[in-house]
Amino acid sequence: MVVSVLEEMRIRSLGVIDDAVVELSPGFTAVTGETGAGKTMVVTSLGLLLGGRADPALVRVGAKAAVVEGRITVDHRSPAAVRAEEAGAELDDGTLLISRTLSAEGRSRAHLGGRSVPVGLLAELADDLVAVHGQTDQQGLLRPARQRQALDRYAGDAVSVPLAKYGGAYRRLRAVVAELEELTTRARERAQEADLLRFGLDEIAATEPLPGEDAELAAEAERLGHAEALSSAATAAHAALAGNPEDPEAFDATSLVAGAHRTLESVRSHDPALASLAERLGELGILLADVAGELAGYASDLDADPRRLAAVEERRAALTHLTRKYGPDIAAVLAWAEESAARLGELEGDDDRIGELTAERDALRAELGELAQALTDARTEAAKRFADAVTAELASLAMPHARVTFSVRQTEVDVPESGIEVAGRAVAYGPHGADDVELLLAPHPGAQPRPIAKGASGGELSRVMLAVEVVFAGSDPVPTYLFDEVDAGVGGKAAVEVGRRLARLARTAQVVVVTHLPQVAAFADRHLVVEKTHEGSVTRSGVQAMEGEDRVRELSRMLAGQEDSQLARAHAEELLAAARGTGH
Repeated sequence: MVVSVLEEMRIRSLGVIDDAVVELSPGFTAVTGETGAGKTMVVTSLGLLLGGRADPALVRVGAKAAVVEGRITVDHRSPAAVRAEEAGAELDDGTLLISRTLSAEGRSRAHLGGRSVPVGLLAELADDLVAVHGQTDQQGLLRPARQRQALDRYAGDAVSVPLAKYGGAYRRLRAVVAELEELTTRARERAQEADLLRFGLDEIAATEPLPGEDAELAAEAERLGHAEALSSAATAAHAALAGNPEDPEAFDATSLVAGAHRTLESVRSHDPALASLAERLGELGILLADVAGELAGYASDLDADPRRLAAVEERRAALTHLTRKYGPDIAAVLAWAEESAARLGELEGDDDRIGELTAERDALRAELGELAQALTDARTEAAKRFADAVTAELASLAMPHARVTFSVRQTEVDVPESGIEVAGRAVAYGPHGADDVELLLAPHPGAQPRPIAKGASGGELSRVMLAVEVVFAGSDPVPTYLFDEVDAGVGGKAAVEVGRRLARLARTAQVVVVTHLPQVAAFADRHLVVEKTHEGSVTRSGVQAMEGEDRVRELSRMLAGQEDSQLARAHAEELLAAARGTGH
């Protein structure tokens, strides 16, 4: 069931096209015209709408920009519609408008559903909307990697499920191998780092620094170094406060304050204000006595032992040795030790880690071998079905003796460690398994199967590609197929069968074919002709739908180069009758 239909394209100032509208059938549309008329611009225009490379040389001479606009009907549940709405595009009653503008200076802009979007977004939508097949695309399908992708798509879940598991194991193995290489190749560096850390930790442990010890020792050294001056000052201050026993006649602050207090106490009852001052003098006397007592204690406790000072300086030297190497202060030294101990634990655990990674690597290689075998089995089974179906199609495309096969094989490696074991052999492997997949063609009995790039002529290759697409349509449908000259090198009965196959494909998908063969065009539901004016351009009226007598005349021109040839007209009518008779 078709879930999207390309209804219309408007092309302006692109190549030979000045301004033209291409209206397409939901079924089979054939686009014809004389050589150089611009019919391939239909393919080019669609390529631009779908995010293709923009070549400023395509802009019509004298124009500032080329513009291609398309209208596509999409199912709102389709991936393309969901992705478009996520980008902010608006769907007008199931219709998606796409626009691409290409300036003569090379700038390119894209719009989707009325919203400006990156050109890359159009390319994302292309995978879900249109399959384009031209000479370039055929060359792409000649590559074994593309053929493997095609086979995997055809196989469906039988390959996709183990392939997803294989991909996860493959990525994990890559990570494990990388870590192992890093551990082993840097073993010497890591051993040197561990030795340095171990030496530093041993040095710090031997000194046993305590938090804040450096600041405490600095204060003690300052005090011990000035012990005599401190003692003299404390003694003199004590004498000034509490008196000197050796000079009983000297005045001291404590005695003077006590005398003043006694004097006020004797008269305080006469004036409350004076009583308050007396209380304050009493408090001052108590404070002076306390300070004097502490000064006496300080002077007696002051240690002026030079041996203690020497011990303090020796300890400070040991701590300074650490701070020169491991941090600006002891707090930083202790932080370095904590971090280095953790790092050393990591380095000393390398051997254990190497053992763990080695075991995981071997287990992953064994798992990959099993999954690769499952992929090989699934691909081999699907390859036979796929090849048989394509061969059956070729029999109807005038290649009755041709046979298509898939080669699914592995490449053995000389060094077992560089591969994985599959079916008892060490084979090369990659992100998609261990299989080398290639499509082979034997064009006639007795011929050795050869890669289709070497075993098929141009016409045969076109038919093989068409047969492949017809087979794909049943298992991996695409809403719209665009074939550009896919019938190159084909004629006669084979051309009729190409047309019939395209008509069959159009039962489940939209098919647009740019063709020069009347046998193919006769099967189309809609026949468009591209014509240039005398000035060499294609105008709005230059793309016309051919019906009735006009279609017979165009087919006659394609058959004989003469629109009025009675013989060609008869042949054209016969082609149309035969096409209608197929019931497509």
